[in-house]
Amino acid sequence: MRIISDFHIHSRFARATSKNLDVKKLAEGAGLKGLNLIGTGDFTHPVWLKELKESLKEEENGVYSYDNVSFIPTAEVVTIFESGGKTRKVHHLIHAPSFEITEQINEAIGKYGNLKSDGRPILKIEAATLVEKIMDVSKDIFIYPAHAWTPFFGALGSKSGFDSLEDCYQDQVKHIFALETGMSSNPEMNWRLSKLDRFTPISNSDAHSANPWRVGREANVFDLKRPDYWGVVDAIKKRDKKRFLFTIEVEPSYGKYHFDGHRKCNVCLLPKQTKSLNGICPKCKKKLTVGVLNRVEQLADRPEGFRHKDSIDFKTLLPLYEVLSFSIGTGRLYSKKITEMNFRLIKEFGNEFNVLLDVDKGSLNGIAGEKATDAIIRARENKVRYMAGYDGEYGKPVFDDSIEIKNYDMNFQKTLD
Repeated sequence: MRIISDFHIHSRFARATSKNLDVKKLAEGAGLKGLNLIGTGDFTHPVWLKELKESLKEEENGVYSYDNVSFIPTAEVVTIFESGGKTRKVHHLIHAPSFEITEQINEAIGKYGNLKSDGRPILKIEAATLVEKIMDVSKDIFIYPAHAWTPFFGALGSKSGFDSLEDCYQDQVKHIFALETGMSSNPEMNWRLSKLDRFTPISNSDAHSANPWRVGREANVFDLKRPDYWGVVDAIKKRDKKRFLFTIEVEPSYGKYHFDGHRKCNVCLLPKQTKSLNGICPKCKKKLTVGVLNRVEQLADRPEGFRHKDSIDFKTLLPLYEVLSFSIGTGRLYSKKITEMNFRLIKEFGNEFNVLLDVDKGSLNGIAGEKATDAIIRARENKVRYMAGYDGEYGKPVFDDSIEIKNYDMNFQKTLD
């Protein structure tokens, strides 16, 4: 059975999320996308956990269900602590096999922060201590760094991260088996660091709404007899290619922190440009936000294109709505024309992943027309160009071959050549 999963989502109780995010909406969004296994998100929040327990039906193998969608309890937490003379703000994703275990986790970590304040609670605790506390609850808990490369909140980020996961988690790194690549990196970038060889790259959306262009935009694909908490965890830990088939990634240039820069100053730079400026914005003279590409370059000990022999495969996709919007629309969300076509394709072919991964060109053309179909196939074959994202600004896919791509400050580049 093909199981497409997204473990990193949020409820309406997390900051900056859709206010209508409930179990029903999440299940509807998952069904439209083609996800059959998702995380509950935010189980640390007492009101959300109460809703989850009332709404979800307990099945076997550590999963719960609602309207033909399987759920496993998950939560993202923030740890803020001092280490090496620097304030560290590191996000972590936690999977648990039951609501009984989530209650014990909440009891163990509740003394370090106010769990009622946010679906993504802030804990005044070191990363290593967090892992130790929850592993004391149950060895079946699965924890790993969320969006590991994000500048401000990633375990390896440029602003508050570490140079290795060993530095971050110290002696508790023995319980860490994976890392979430985040939208601005992909497995190929992570393979360049030999120190990450024992950590399996996985991908999730960090969705703040249940819309199919948010939930499942990054995901993990397994081949299991049925949704299974322990089967998923075991396949990730063992990097079993027969069970863990591939991850679904957006092109890293599409992510909000791929290149360096300053959004307010409209400055987007390559790593070598940032280096020549000593990390200072040429316009406002403040420190630039160093992006994921630069950070990977700093820590990598292998060349571009290196592939680890035990690596799980990945496919590069783009949400269907954005394929349509940037190829036949105006590039903005919530266009009536694009929304109607988006949901017409989903209705015709069952779900969005079927459209993006499986449906043949002829069938697509009959519903979407030639231009939109060509864009879907280009996205499927990873033949889309991008204006890279930087400093919190999403990248932009470009389907028009006549458009010149300006991924960085080309005028400044001339001074380096």
